[in-house]
Amino acid sequence: MPLLDRNGWKEESFHIVAYEELDAALAAKAPGRKLGVRVPNDIHPKALAPVQDRLDLIAVAFPQYKDGRGFSLGRMLRQQGFEGTLRASGHILPDQFGFALHDGFDEVEIDEAQAARQPVEQWLHARALISESYQRTEDGPATIFEKRRAARAAA
Repeated sequence: MPLLDRNGWKEESFHIVAYEELDAALAAKAPGRKLGVRVPNDIHPKALAPVQDRLDLIAVAFPQYKDGRGFSLGRMLRQQGFEGTLRASGHILPDQFGFALHDGFDEVEIDEAQAARQPVEQWLHARALISESYQRTEDGPATIFEKRRAARAAA
């Protein structure tokens, strides 16, 4: 399945297992092998806390375009301290790409049909359209509220 980060298409570099297979995969993990896990969007982030330091990637499922729980899960995983690669996997729209990056995701994974319909330029253009945020984001720009407060203080 095609992978996209803030720079464009990229190649897969992780060995990824289903959440149900995670314990066995961690026990058998070879040194130097980059391990990832696919999780549903309704898992509680605390379920991953005991092993998140041993994971190189967490791929959060987005089963439908209109189901935004994955965005919340990604943000909570970052707040919990996960420092590896965070992937949004499934039904993501180009218009949601910037939001995913703001919430701490590093990349998105889509199916071949969607990649054919929506070329990389469309994804990168949509990402560039979102430059302001009302909430604190993982990628760090000041929020709209902070900018307004600073402008009032400077006046």
